[in-house]
Amino acid sequence: MFKFIAVVIGSILIAQSAFADDRAKLIGIWKLLSFENEFKDGSPRRPMYGQHPTGYIIFTGEGRMAAIIEGEGRRAATTDEERAALLRTMFAYTGTYRLEGDKWVTKVDVAWNPAWDGTDQVRYYKLDGDRLEVTSMWQPTPNLPGAPVTRGVLMWERVK
Repeated sequence: MFKFIAVVIGSILIAQSAFADDRAKLIGIWKLLSFENEFKDGSPRRPMYGQHPTGYIIFTGEGRMAAIIEGEGRRAATTDEERAALLRTMFAYTGTYRLEGDKWVTKVDVAWNPAWDGTDQVRYYKLDGDRLEVTSMWQPTPNLPGAPVTRGVLMWERVK
């Protein structure tokens, strides 16, 4: 019995150490390299917000993250229609995050889309040096016509 308890405690400590290591590796500022949407209905994957969207994601040591992404070619609006189009070519949110294995979960407290306020947004991630690959959870995408169910596949690079 003692061996079993020792193994369980050891496993927990190792897992906590791995989470702490990943958290330390995530902390910082990341610049967006690419953003594609994958469609749950099997439609072909396609770039979200053009071939060259811009954006940043920031993780703090205190457990807060903030992300903003905007599409390529955005220009200042002069009409209501253009202002509405600007809302469809960006997103932003922030909240507290926690790590759970290969994912982080953000408890959203501010978002460009009020439907996200108070929700948990799940993102799966893989770290490879200064690269961060992120895959979002499947959900309706309000910025696309008909709000199809998609998930984002994003590649980020650490800002030096």
